Amino acid sequence: MSSAGDPSMSASTIVADTASGCHILKIDGYSHTKGTPTGEAIKSGKFTVGGYRWFINYYPNGINSDAADHVSFYLVLDDEQVTKPVKVQLRVNFASRVTRKRPITRADPVWSFTPGNNWGYSKFVKREDLERSEHLTNDAFTVRCDVVVINEIRTEDAPTVRNPFVTVPQSNLIQHLGDLLGSEKGADVVFEVGGDTFSAHRCVLAARSPVFSAELFGAMKEGGSGGIVRVADMEARVFKALLSFVYTDSLPETEEEDNQGAMFQHLLVAADRYDLGRLKLICEEKLCAHIDVFTAATILAIAEQHHCHGLKKACIEFLSTPAHMVAAMLTSGDFCHLRRSCPVVWMELIRMSVAPVKTSLASRNGTKRARVDAPGELVMHGS
Repeated sequence: MSSAGDPSMSASTIVADTASGCHILKIDGYSHTKGTPTGEAIKSGKFTVGGYRWFINYYPNGINSDAADHVSFYLVLDDEQVTKPVKVQLRVNFASRVTRKRPITRADPVWSFTPGNNWGYSKFVKREDLERSEHLTNDAFTVRCDVVVINEIRTEDAPTVRNPFVTVPQSNLIQHLGDLLGSEKGADVVFEVGGDTFSAHRCVLAARSPVFSAELFGAMKEGGSGGIVRVADMEARVFKALLSFVYTDSLPETEEEDNQGAMFQHLLVAADRYDLGRLKLICEEKLCAHIDVFTAATILAIAEQHHCHGLKKACIEFLSTPAHMVAAMLTSGDFCHLRRSCPVVWMELIRMSVAPVKTSLASRNGTKRARVDAPGELVMHGS
């Protein structure tokens, strides 16, 4: 109890909830898009950030006469149900210029989007500069659009600071458990995976996974005290990442950006195998950002076989765009595997794609088309 002379203390926190994401847009066949009139755009595929649907307008000859000698890129909110402005920070860069760090900073302006309006870069790059640059290779270039949606700014009461002389630090339990795994101190089980061995602690594994619990203590118990448990059908790097998650509840940092999609596929399968529900959902979320014409069939098969309903919906939505479906079938050999392993899903894709493909073929004559990693639809600015 405070004495009569002690002042009362209170605290509050202003919290800005944000959601971030990026969309990679490849313009393949740039020279053929240059015939598009100034003010007309080619739409990218649709994507979701912060619960809202978006697409990018690519203007090969600028959005207006003032930018006619430039390439323009604009972000468009594609959600007619939105009733109030959506606050967004936006940045478009050549993909080759983007580093591992998030390219958007607090210094970037905040724009208010309403359905159908555009904000973006009217003079993203001068065409003659683009055509002389290293970014244009084999008549193609790629841009990355980073979006941060500011969903809500609210004020919360913070815990009262009762003692200004003592500061209690944040819990470091996760760090200690991670160090325990790394040091192997007190380890009582060894796993052999793909020729590598990993030491761990039975109690930690059993507490985190019912499958590990059954394997190490129950009727499925493998190996004696200090024995070796052999894990088949899994890569060593995948099992190592799974162990790291078991001890730290987070994924380890990886430098292999180009191979992250494949890693998340294998890790999702491993998470399902050991009934690690949170890890499985994390992998689902990560894989949603790796769906493209090269991976859609493989990821869809994994989603179907491991009951990942959200990931399956994301794949179906991506392939519902006729341009994506055709490109995926032409560039990926994994559709044969999808047809054999998931015939119901395959038939669903066929039914979904027949009508749009017929319509597209019927209207092809007289239409200017350029190969873009998105639907090749010409629209007017502001439509």
